[in-house]
Amino acid sequence: MKPRILLVDDEPAIADWLRIVLEGEGYDVGVAGDAVSAIGQMTEREFSLALVDLVLPDGDGLQLLQQLKGKDSSIEVIIMTGHSSISKAVEATKQGAFYFVAKPFDGAEMLTLVAKALERRRLLAETSDLKRKLAEQSGLGELLGSSPSMRRMFDLLESVAGSDANVLIVGESGTGKELAANALHAKSTRASGPMVKINCAALPKDLIESELFGHVKGAFTGATTDKPGLLEEAHKGSVLLDEITEMPMDLQAKLLRVLEDRQVRRLGGSRTVPVDFRLLCSTNRDAETAVREGKLRQDLYFRINTVTVPMPPLRERGSDIALLAKAFLERFREKHMRPVEGIDPEAYRRLLAYQWPGNVRELEHAVERAVLVARGKEITLADLPESLRAEAGSVTASQPSSGSLEEIERVSIVRALESTGWNKQAAAAVLGLRRPTLYSKMRRHGIPQRRA
Repeated sequence: MKPRILLVDDEPAIADWLRIVLEGEGYDVGVAGDAVSAIGQMTEREFSLALVDLVLPDGDGLQLLQQLKGKDSSIEVIIMTGHSSISKAVEATKQGAFYFVAKPFDGAEMLTLVAKALERRRLLAETSDLKRKLAEQSGLGELLGSSPSMRRMFDLLESVAGSDANVLIVGESGTGKELAANALHAKSTRASGPMVKINCAALPKDLIESELFGHVKGAFTGATTDKPGLLEEAHKGSVLLDEITEMPMDLQAKLLRVLEDRQVRRLGGSRTVPVDFRLLCSTNRDAETAVREGKLRQDLYFRINTVTVPMPPLRERGSDIALLAKAFLERFREKHMRPVEGIDPEAYRRLLAYQWPGNVRELEHAVERAVLVARGKEITLADLPESLRAEAGSVTASQPSSGSLEEIERVSIVRALESTGWNKQAAAAVLGLRRPTLYSKMRRHGIPQRRA
């Protein structure tokens, strides 16, 4: 269905002629002869565009422009006048009009202006929608996504954030486990306290005990002063033990004692120090497998996973790739001060078809690299990392090579929809189409609007 247009002009002959021109292009047109009836129609129906005469029986077209914008800030307005005035044109555009056109004008000229105004409204709406989605997700720190698996994960994080329950965050490398921990801390009652992060895989075995529990002067060679451990520093806050399955087994027993007693004894010390922290753990291993293999104590496993939060891999949330890519593009465009404004369809197809073994982190690095090397205003396939470009050949070879052109097109559309979780905007980007064109082709091929 074409957008609805409000035509406001007190000259019946002009109004009737312009209505016929617009309806001939399939637009739904509402006609008003004065400002009062125009506002009345705006109250009853939604319009995408208004064509407003500058001089009206009950007011000024610029005043009506403000009233229309007050009712719907997204409406585009073209001011028409029989008395061309540069000052009036400047004033109209300052007040938010899309264009100022002098009478007489021909139908083709007006249709071109109408199409441009509606296209501007569509682009602004898409930008606003993207910002809204990003704003919605910013409530959970830097985690982004609107796919079903991410929405379920967000709901779980929201439901447990306010408690002191121990949380085990599991997922492949690059899925955002640390960001989930940050979000839990930020949403918790301990948000004003410290957030201490300990990478159990990065600390040498002979240092991790001292780092966790602290030490007293003389506890070992080089211990020249008393030093509180990270668990003490996290008092009244949260602790993230990253890659918990890499912690040595003897330290796992000491950690379990701390969790039971809520007290820490520094290495070489004789007295205990009370600690109050919320424990968050993460691992890229299967925790139950780690228990069976003797990498994780079973009693500690039961203690740390009061709630388990699974982080979905990027290959299972294809509908989020467009959102993430645009967010990373904006971030790195500003960070590196590069004039890159978008991603061309071919590069988008590659981003959406790639399997992303490195998950969101790999996508982030790929977009940053592309922003840095891009020579134009759009990221092209040539700007993507070699690993993505190399896989493109294998994907192309797997495309249908026989059958009618209609069948090939139908299969391509269904594949794009499936790869994006039936997100029409993302699928259109994959195929290099505008959304209305995609909808038209889906109807022609009998493809349902929703996943069966």
